Amino acid sequence: MDKRVQFDFEIEFSNGGGLQGQEFRLDIEGDDISDEDLTKYIVEDMRLLMVGEVRIFNKKIITEKHKRKSVEDNTGQ
Repeated sequence: MDKRVQFDFEIEFSNGGGLQGQEFRLDIEGDDISDEDLTKYIVEDMRLLMVGEVRIFNKKIITEKHKRKSVEDNTGQ
């Protein structure tokens, strides 16, 4: 079964401002993800720049079908 991570987050930008998310969900590989890896995933996936501090709260792993198509599905293989 597919695993997803559900969490709340706060991102502060080094040039001012910020971004918050509640009960945000992302597909993950495996059964767990560290806060450090999750932070990298969020920043890269959302293509954020000038990221200062990132805080992760209320993280839990849930069993739920992945929402994104796999790379193979996108290439028609």
